[in-house]
Amino acid sequence: MSILSGDTESRFALDKQDMMVFILVMSLTGVQNAVTEILPEFTFGPLELGVGGFVFIPIVLVLLFRTYWAALAVPVGEIVFGEILLGEFDGLGAMEGLLLIPVCYYFAAKLLQDPENTTQLAIVVFLAESLEEFFAMFIDIGKVYVGVEELEAVPGLPESILVLEGVDFLTQMLITGTIFGVIPALYLYPKLHGKIEPLLGMEPFEGEQGASMLRNFPLKGLVAILVAFPLAFVAEAASEVGGAINVVWEPEFLATYGQEYIVVPIAVSVIVAITVWYRVTRTA
Repeated sequence: MSILSGDTESRFALDKQDMMVFILVMSLTGVQNAVTEILPEFTFGPLELGVGGFVFIPIVLVLLFRTYWAALAVPVGEIVFGEILLGEFDGLGAMEGLLLIPVCYYFAAKLLQDPENTTQLAIVVFLAESLEEFFAMFIDIGKVYVGVEELEAVPGLPESILVLEGVDFLTQMLITGTIFGVIPALYLYPKLHGKIEPLLGMEPFEGEQGASMLRNFPLKGLVAILVAFPLAFVAEAASEVGGAINVVWEPEFLATYGQEYIVVPIAVSVIVAITVWYRVTRTA
């Protein structure tokens, strides 16, 4: 198996190794997304607190492989295993994550210049999730202001979309971004770094000890985020309005067969991940 240098090869080249990475990240993202579906939410006064996802899993994988394809696999995994297999697919509605998550995760991953620096690692993991949540928040705010979605008031909080979305953003970043993002990533990334990449034919990212996060600043990645944001807003708004060209598939298997059906996407994603892992470890 040929070894691909993380510094010399194009981040948008798609070969056998990239395809293996894509499928592995997609399936593992599908596992965590499906498991998240069955986790309970808790209410504290006007706040509804729940786990938005075990985001440390996809973020760590993107940091390890540092390709756009690894980042793109994250929303694809959510769509395949968290929407299509559950019978809750809305084509235009899925475009928000498909556009924003890859560019936000990839941009954050490129900021990590010293893999042994835990401060950089914590900042990058938090930034990856916070960027995506931040732009998603403003898309929700924008939909209310342009009139394609009504404000859903929460008892105990001011009837202001800015306040509601702001509170939701802060709680999500505390629970999903920090507790299920930064903290486990600080443990998992050093454990996997340098061990999993060679199995998939890629050199581990060595970086440079003491290097600044602003070295080789990914300006193109930032531009990609700024381009993806309005496109995601247009797609999400069109999904709410209806009448646009769209692909919708909503048999709603959970409502039909009950919560036990969640086993199906979990089992499928686990089988796919195990199959890919078996193939790469056998040929490594």
